[in-house]
Amino acid sequence: MLLEHLVFEQLVKYLTDNCLLPDRQSSYRRFHSTETAVLRVLSDILTALDSGILAMLTLLDLSAAFDSVDRKILLRRLQTSYGLGGVVISWFTSYLTGHTQYVRSSASSSKPSEVLYGVPQGSVLGPILFLLYTACVLQLVKSH
Repeated sequence: MLLEHLVFEQLVKYLTDNCLLPDRQSSYRRFHSTETAVLRVLSDILTALDSGILAMLTLLDLSAAFDSVDRKILLRRLQTSYGLGGVVISWFTSYLTGHTQYVRSSASSSKPSEVLYGVPQGSVLGPILFLLYTACVLQLVKSH
């Protein structure tokens, strides 16, 4: 867990120093929070309405989103979109692969199967990796 925290801190510093975090992202930035994000959305809606522009808010339920991350795509994005390579990509590859899961009841257990998608449950790195994985969606929304 300590190693994850160290990697997290270095990754966020790298992303911040190189202006690689999506500009509409509130997490992992000083003086930004869910409050600032909500205030920004409210301000944008009120500004549009005051200008006579139709405003629409679309919300997504991302309750199982961390489980749907395609690790190959994530690793490729870390390289191509964020400039990570070499030992760093090797570490992330090792971190994300080789996990198994199984179901156990009081009487028996299923055979372990490899976990091919998602980020490790409860990890410190999960939220930032999901953000980097989905950042292109934010760019697509912004362009329209």
